Amino acid sequence: MSLCIKSLIKNMNLVIGCTIGCNYCYARNNCKRFHMTDDFSVPQYMNRKLHLMDNPKSHVWLLTGMSDFSDWETAWKEEIFERIAMNPQHAYIFLTKRPERIDFQTDDENVWMGVTVTRASEKKRLKELKAHIRSKHYHATFEPLFEDVGEIDLEGYEWIVIGTETGKRKGKVDANPEWVLHIVEQAKRNHIPVFMKEDLLPIMGEDRMIQELPEQFIEKIWKRK
Repeated sequence: MSLCIKSLIKNMNLVIGCTIGCNYCYARNNCKRFHMTDDFSVPQYMNRKLHLMDNPKSHVWLLTGMSDFSDWETAWKEEIFERIAMNPQHAYIFLTKRPERIDFQTDDENVWMGVTVTRASEKKRLKELKAHIRSKHYHATFEPLFEDVGEIDLEGYEWIVIGTETGKRKGKVDANPEWVLHIVEQAKRNHIPVFMKEDLLPIMGEDRMIQELPEQFIEKIWKRK
């Protein structure tokens, strides 16, 4: 049975909005659908949600489900990471498509900094993330996957997520199984856990689905139960 990543990793949308403007963006559509903000292209900080970190039960939180870390203002990051330091019972996941615009460092053992790659021309982001963000843990998300990304340098990465485009956008691209498997082969070569998102199930089939988590995430989820 395919696991839904949303049941394992919870969204804490401390910032809503993104200035990148991807034409496949599901977050923008959700913002409009649920009237979260007036203008998704103007990121807004929802500091009233910070109290969610104070939950004593451990969680794995995605903090950039409705934003890109490159848009976060310095004051926002300072307040958020101060709260993170006060709540080590959780693991915290961040993502960006623009690591080259960031200069940031965190020594928190429970913070995972990640980058999104959708096509071969974006592979440079993998190196740029490590160059511009100093972190204890790195991960990469290949979603939506638009083509075979080719050979990738995964040195220093501890988790790989792969997904396909969702929604009904005109011109939507479904991930090819061979594109997915090429990433998986390289991850396995480097002993990196891989999580295929549930939307890949119709594409990959049950027998080829892989859904692995880093040990730290498993520990947090197990403690919660």
